Amino acid sequence: MQQGNLPLVSVIALNWNTTELTCDFLRSINELGTYRNLEIIIVDNGSKEDPTQALLAINPAVNVILTGKNLGFAGGNNVGIRAAKGDYLFIVNNDTEFTPGLIESLLEPFSADSSVGVVCPKIRFFFNRNVIQYAGFNPISVYTGRTTAVGSLEEDRGQHDTPRYTEGAHGCAMMVKREVIEKTGMFPEKFFLYYEEWDWSLRIIRAGYNIFYQPKALIYHKESMTVGKQNPLKTYYHTRNRILFMRRNMSGFHFSIFICFFTLFT
Repeated sequence: MQQGNLPLVSVIALNWNTTELTCDFLRSINELGTYRNLEIIIVDNGSKEDPTQALLAINPAVNVILTGKNLGFAGGNNVGIRAAKGDYLFIVNNDTEFTPGLIESLLEPFSADSSVGVVCPKIRFFFNRNVIQYAGFNPISVYTGRTTAVGSLEEDRGQHDTPRYTEGAHGCAMMVKREVIEKTGMFPEKFFLYYEEWDWSLRIIRAGYNIFYQPKALIYHKESMTVGKQNPLKTYYHTRNRILFMRRNMSGFHFSIFICFFTLFT
């Protein structure tokens, strides 16, 4: 659906017992967002209290969907994807802050390169605003099942300002072309939390699309406010899903190598 020459972009974010954080997220769209053809979908993943009225007070046009239970990152976002009407879907964490021109810059690579299926912005830390969290991803190691973000923890001096294809989309912020979802499907719900974006990224690349890092687009991330760095939930799902991801996506030979390293060094 287009408004004039502007394609409709569906912004999809999850809320789980973080209503004030989501209110701040909506305020950032209202105050800093410059794109004028958005639908905003907030999927509440079974919060203790219904956030609907608080969210509508910030933006009366927001579509609040209550799941009634916690479906995880994958399942909750899939609810939003099913409801979305946009030509492009911006899947984004609720602990982020928009910047002017964010959506416009994310859309640019799609029109310039038909092979692009997903575009990710540069991500910087909200509380240390000139430090990079993500400027693309390096390949996942067949030995450890882990990756590193390009530029992670570096001061942003413009050293990662070259647009390029990258190895994977960041779950914090990714814009996806609708046809990609129609061709490859949605997030794999077996993962619940963590590694689902990597599984999806590989599926998208294997379907013939590229994932693109767009440094002109900038978003700030309040890292670890929803799941703490030492949270047992994070540790459990990172470990479980790393094994699941490698089993699903690596050859038997490479998975055997991974298991050897995992057993020896974990």
